[in-house]
Amino acid sequence: MANKFAIVTGASTGIGFELASIAAENGYDLLVVADEPLIDAAAQEFKGHGVEVIAVEADLSTLQGVDTLLAAADGRQVDLLCANAGRGLGHAFLDQDVSDWRRVVDTNITGTLYLLQHILKAMVARDEGKVLITGSIAGFIPGSFQAVYNGSKAFVDSFADAIRNEIKDSKGVTVTTLMPGPVETKFFYRADMLDTSVGASESKSDADVARDGWNALMKGEAHIVSGWKNKLQAAVAHVTPAAVLAEQHRKMAEPGSAQEK
Repeated sequence: MANKFAIVTGASTGIGFELASIAAENGYDLLVVADEPLIDAAAQEFKGHGVEVIAVEADLSTLQGVDTLLAAADGRQVDLLCANAGRGLGHAFLDQDVSDWRRVVDTNITGTLYLLQHILKAMVARDEGKVLITGSIAGFIPGSFQAVYNGSKAFVDSFADAIRNEIKDSKGVTVTTLMPGPVETKFFYRADMLDTSVGASESKSDADVARDGWNALMKGEAHIVSGWKNKLQAAVAHVTPAAVLAEQHRKMAEPGSAQEK
């Protein structure tokens, strides 16, 4: 119980799993959460680093799910939060079920903000703590055939910048935004995008982008775009007309684009 304490959401696979692994390597006791039973197996791996690990299966698209996570912390001081849980969704917006796109919004935005508000209040009160928010360079790009996801990440990227300014007088609290590009995780399978150009691409980054995020977090940096190609894409997105970006994204994310020449 002497170790520092970290919460990592979306920790069963991908970037969240890597973040939790790195935190455990660095001696943090963990509270890890995901919306699938696989989180229990992941927790066993984290325990191999000799730290205490609490695993919670909860749906962070609901306030009740976030409350379940907070209750599992049992009042312990949270030294580090990796707000990584996120959900994607492919296909045309007009073809999507309301329940599907709402779950993206509620996971990526509502649940994330609810968790951040609870954790940041305590951090600011004691003027100590670190937060890593997983945003995306997708937030810079109008996401044709992935419109709700990209829009949610635009919100997250912007929100992180705003809240960082709001709490700037709390010098001991840092908020870092990790903004990766496409990563080789289960994301595209879960978003039903395996038949898209981006989903089938073999040039995606691997989940080691988490280490870039961790290093930036430890330095207290505001942002980290992981990978030089993603840095270039982010820079170009700031000076390219939205209509052009949307058409480029369509070629990557339209269903069936993986088969197109």
